Amino acid sequence: MAEMSGDGGDLLFREVQRFRQPWLWVLVLSSWAVVAFFFGYDIVQQVSHREPGGRLRDPTLFFIGLGVLTILTAAAAIIAIARLETEVRRDCLRVRFFPFHRRTHRIPLEAVASAEARTYRPIIEYGGWGIRFSSRGKAYNVRGNRGLQLVFRDGSRLLIGSGRIEELARAVAAARGGGASA
Repeated sequence: MAEMSGDGGDLLFREVQRFRQPWLWVLVLSSWAVVAFFFGYDIVQQVSHREPGGRLRDPTLFFIGLGVLTILTAAAAIIAIARLETEVRRDCLRVRFFPFHRRTHRIPLEAVASAEARTYRPIIEYGGWGIRFSSRGKAYNVRGNRGLQLVFRDGSRLLIGSGRIEELARAVAAARGGGASA
């Protein structure tokens, strides 16, 4: 699976993960639908029946409803385009959580003291999925409960979630010059 790249050396591993959990989409889209229904119902009542009443007769409530719909639409769009890109190259590990990272974060492998594949509890340990910060360090995760725990020479930690954790761990171990375990 090695490919040559003009920047960063041989590619040992590449994974792109997206938010594709059905429960997440049900939550986002049902929230949007409920707000849209009540908002739309009041608009139709006021426009088609020329009723001045309804929950949205107050301009403040109208703008709140419109704002909530806009926020839910933006959240759905971000979830739809968000992706966690992980690459292992001979000289570094690269991570990008698009659209939150404008550029790929390059992690020199010599800065890594240890790397271990592990099972974790996303909600309890990090407060969920996404780009997370906790007393346990930083985490980039999209789904699941398996990841590569990096401990850096300065003592800081980064957990990178992966759907192919064994391959990721082997690639990091190979890039670091180790054996099968990182």
